Amino acid sequence: MRASKLSGLLKKGDRVAVSNITGREASEVSAVSQKYCGNIVGGWALGRGGQKIETLKGSIPVYATFDELLKVTPRERHPNKILIYSPPEAVYGEVKEVVKHGARIVETVFIITEHVSIEVTAKIHKICSEKNIDVIGCNTLGIVNSYDMVRIGAVGGEAPENTFKPGSVTVISNSGNMANTISSYLLSAGIGTVFGISTGKDRLILTPLKDFLKLAETDDKTRVIVLYIEPGGTYEHNAIDMMKKEGFSKPLVVYVAGEIAERYGVSLGHAGSVVEGDKSRALSKKKAFDGYFGTEPFLSGRRYGKKGEAPTAPVKGIRVNVLHDIPAAVTLVMNTLGLKKDFSRSKPIRLNPWFVNLGEIGKRLPADLALPPGVIPEPFSSHLKDRMQNLLKGMIRQPMRDASHASSNDGATPRIYGYSLLELMKKRSFIASLILYWTGDLPGDDFEERIAEMTLIAALTNGPGTISAQGAKLSTSAGNTPNTAMIATLASIGDIHGGNGAKAVRYLLRYFGEQGPESPYDKRVNIRLIAEKAASDFKLKKQQAKDAGTEYERIPCLGHPVFKNNPVNYDPREQEIYEFIKNEGRVNIFLEFYHGLARALKNDGVTRNVLAVNIDAAIACIWLGICWPKLREKRMTVKRAMDIPFISFALGRAAGGAGEFLDHQDFGTEMDMRVPVSECRALSSPRKIGQKGYMNKA
Repeated sequence: MRASKLSGLLKKGDRVAVSNITGREASEVSAVSQKYCGNIVGGWALGRGGQKIETLKGSIPVYATFDELLKVTPRERHPNKILIYSPPEAVYGEVKEVVKHGARIVETVFIITEHVSIEVTAKIHKICSEKNIDVIGCNTLGIVNSYDMVRIGAVGGEAPENTFKPGSVTVISNSGNMANTISSYLLSAGIGTVFGISTGKDRLILTPLKDFLKLAETDDKTRVIVLYIEPGGTYEHNAIDMMKKEGFSKPLVVYVAGEIAERYGVSLGHAGSVVEGDKSRALSKKKAFDGYFGTEPFLSGRRYGKKGEAPTAPVKGIRVNVLHDIPAAVTLVMNTLGLKKDFSRSKPIRLNPWFVNLGEIGKRLPADLALPPGVIPEPFSSHLKDRMQNLLKGMIRQPMRDASHASSNDGATPRIYGYSLLELMKKRSFIASLILYWTGDLPGDDFEERIAEMTLIAALTNGPGTISAQGAKLSTSAGNTPNTAMIATLASIGDIHGGNGAKAVRYLLRYFGEQGPESPYDKRVNIRLIAEKAASDFKLKKQQAKDAGTEYERIPCLGHPVFKNNPVNYDPREQEIYEFIKNEGRVNIFLEFYHGLARALKNDGVTRNVLAVNIDAAIACIWLGICWPKLREKRMTVKRAMDIPFISFALGRAAGGAGEFLDHQDFGTEMDMRVPVSECRALSSPRKIGQKGYMNKA
């Protein structure tokens, strides 16, 4: 490593730059860090150059690229620490740019992003090692230096000064949140921290535990080290081998999580917690640490004797089985070595459950386990009150076995969201009633009613060769009933065939947001600018994925396997809807965005022609427009807004499947969908019992 002690990773005077700083999490964390220590000199985000992140300690400038940040920022303020907040597919490209332009300046890169592939992580390690740059992560939460009152990343949450007070213990944790928890536990016992470190817990950790321990060994202020360990990887075994071989002077208190989770196949939530082999299991790690310490795990209430007495007080350290025992175990180790606590004990740790809902089991638990609700401290009490008020206006979860908001029947009149079904039959259309049933409200006007109907008609069929039509015909050929043929149609659609509409809604919300324009039909919205931004984002991600050798996320509902070879391509079904909207003198901002995006991708050289906006996109845009007011007012969940386009396609296609059933039943012959033997190709040779598999040579 480039650093020779922990302060080499982060100290007062270090200058931080943040990638993707305008992202929600990155901007919020940066604002807190700036208030706490003011060490961020700038950030960068593609297409956001010239913006600023406002904080209580002044604004943080945003640049389009890291290279631009270096060119504009005075040399004496060039960043030597980099915080990567970019999505997984962009991480390699960001680090590559940092290494390219900042090799002589940058000392350490912290990668917050999780689920970065092993291949990309290995490439990052290679290019950074060649330039002698340390990398922490991936999936780290960062580091806090309590003495210098500086941090990078989100360790310490919104008030790091409340949790990390200068003391004697360095906390090294796979989980960033557990670094916060453990430090607060220690604080209650009169023990402060030197560093709080989140190592990260992706499948490949770029700075392993043994390297952190070597840095802690040389740190003058660190007298005890607390480790929080999760299953997965063999980093702990390597660290123990290092300590045994080289000698290690500082005691450790260790908590290994996950044995029960392993037993029942429950994930701890980190990609690196995947168990592969015995040595990566929690039980194996526990045994390894116990062997290194030469003593049994800590037991609360046990009296530990002097050297030669049993049980012997720990010198090298001790492992705890219960997280809450860490303060007592650290106290034992410090007493054994004659080390004083950092300050007087504040208050003991005790459980203070904010919410209690034990149900029937609570009646059978002893009183010391069935605790009543405790007092919620500020500012959490106020936050909860505000949140509950908002929830009362929105979706409230409750048992629904015999209840429905969508329908009712008082014994005389069936109703849909309160509207009489009989009145709907007299005065409204099927599509208007359908919109009511799916969204909770009747359509806003005749225009919405008509375009919604057009989406159902468009979904009826795209010819007998489509997968869903084939499903209905196969079922009919086998002699099934109408409902079975319709079920076969529905069973033949999915995420790729029909489900793209849901993905399109999610994609659209990325650029318009749930609190976007008030009306989905507002002609004043600058669609071209939004489309060009989306095209630019996609071009960058595609290039970064290419550099990293990984797959990239495609834009849903753009392009069509049939309508694709012309300079400008159109899906004729989508065009009917698009032309109808224009002829009505209206605009759907989402559908307009898709057309603008198709043109922008061609203009940017990302595609060789203008891709067709397919019918799935049109369905998604129309129904998102219908749902938009309720979505903005939080009267509808995003999940429902995503599901409705898929349901619309499915309903139309199921009705089309019924048409295929009727046609095939009248004119087809039994089993006529079967592929003749003469047209089938065998990809394996005949074998006798006992021969090896077809992938092996006999």
